[in-house]
Amino acid sequence: MKLTFLGTGTSQGVPLIGCRCAVCQSTDPRDRRLRTSAMVEWRGVRLVIDAGPDFRYQLLRAGVSRLDGILLTHEHKDHIGGLDDVRALNFVDYPTVRPIDIYATSRTLQTVKKDFDYAFVADKYRGVPEIRLHAISQSEPFRIGPTFIIPIAGQHSPRFEVTGFRFGKLAYLTDFKTIEEGELKKLKGVEVLVINALRFEEHDSHLHVERALELIRQIAPKRALLTHMSHEMGLYAETNPRLPEGVELAYDTLEVEIDD
Repeated sequence: MKLTFLGTGTSQGVPLIGCRCAVCQSTDPRDRRLRTSAMVEWRGVRLVIDAGPDFRYQLLRAGVSRLDGILLTHEHKDHIGGLDDVRALNFVDYPTVRPIDIYATSRTLQTVKKDFDYAFVADKYRGVPEIRLHAISQSEPFRIGPTFIIPIAGQHSPRFEVTGFRFGKLAYLTDFKTIEEGELKKLKGVEVLVINALRFEEHDSHLHVERALELIRQIAPKRALLTHMSHEMGLYAETNPRLPEGVELAYDTLEVEIDD
């Protein structure tokens, strides 16, 4: 299995427009963070988790022209805003048109249908994205080809639910603020954990570093990587060495190989 970080930044990305802090002015490529997204390649299946506003460039940078599905964690624009760009994937083998399968909770899919309504009308104009929607339940595993995926339920805030995903020994959680004990049990035995940590100070709707580290200690993976980070996390070269052993900052284009 291979995990590729397509983006590791928060909703505004890093650098922020107009910001002159040391992180936003850094020339270290590990400090330049597109909106959070990741790609999982497992048992011949290639899946992307979230398709935000940077989706087109992320696929170009990773050299991707084929996907077997897109998993959405929730409905916020920094996670679904780039879905129109699946049009290019639809027509890679033109005249064969290949729809893209999207998997998410019913609530998230309702937002997709609202925001991209032109893709679902009866009388479509030529060139609209061809999308097939698949509703998943946070309480039931599902399959995509030979892959078996376990959804992990969490709360982004009291108003918004969020879904993480477990792929064998890998689990990917982003935009979590809270998680119930029963959902933590689904993560037993995970060896590689990706988890969000917005900044060092506490935040209303995202995990901060201290709380993320508490969850990492509970789950006890062999390796943990932090994602969905703002510029307030500091410079990669300064922050990463301060983290506990086995915990590190993810960065855009990082690839992680995981024994299947």
